[in-house]
Amino acid sequence: MKILALELSSAQGSLALLNGGEVAVNREWPNDRKNSGPFFEHLAEVQGRFGKPDVIIVGLGPGSYAGTRIAISAAIGLSFGGTDSAPSDEQIQLMGRHRGRPSVRLIGYPSICAIECGVSEYCVIGDARRQSFFFSRTRESSLIEGPTLMSEAELREKLDKVDKKMSIFATERLSQFERAEVRYPTAKVLGQIANDRMRNFVQPPLEPIYLREPHITIPKK
Repeated sequence: MKILALELSSAQGSLALLNGGEVAVNREWPNDRKNSGPFFEHLAEVQGRFGKPDVIIVGLGPGSYAGTRIAISAAIGLSFGGTDSAPSDEQIQLMGRHRGRPSVRLIGYPSICAIECGVSEYCVIGDARRQSFFFSRTRESSLIEGPTLMSEAELREKLDKVDKKMSIFATERLSQFERAEVRYPTAKVLGQIANDRMRNFVQPPLEPIYLREPHITIPKK
């Protein structure tokens, strides 16, 4: 079985292909959220070498909404027959109403569960903007808590209660939280997770993980 994994939720983009459970391709690069060119170059390379995958797994964040959206869009296009660029929003809506079945199984999973770190349990924190942060705890690549929104004071109090031996990761530098070590989710770990059919994967339609309701600006009358 060929598994294609896509991860664009952080400052490090990654793409991996597992063939028969073995990692055949593992690409990582600085993820410039304004330039998705490297992502599609790696994607085209893997398509050319290995053809259509049997399963596509996408990291859903939380993290960069734009990056996660690009990964989801590309995965949707590939699952319905293949594309070398991200579909437009109109194309995605049409695919969502597609009455047939995609030719490739498409699943999603929280990116923060796919950090390669050598420990079975860890916490992930992150800047959720608007003077708020999130906290989550992962065990054996499954979320057991969160992600939960907190103020800076609440997160400090939460971390003070976490075992001092517990690893705490963030996908960006958070200088106000000294225990947080910068680590990135990886497509390779996502692909390995996809091999476990007993996990609760997110099924289509896939969306980035929202930490709060989308903010909508209403124009003045």
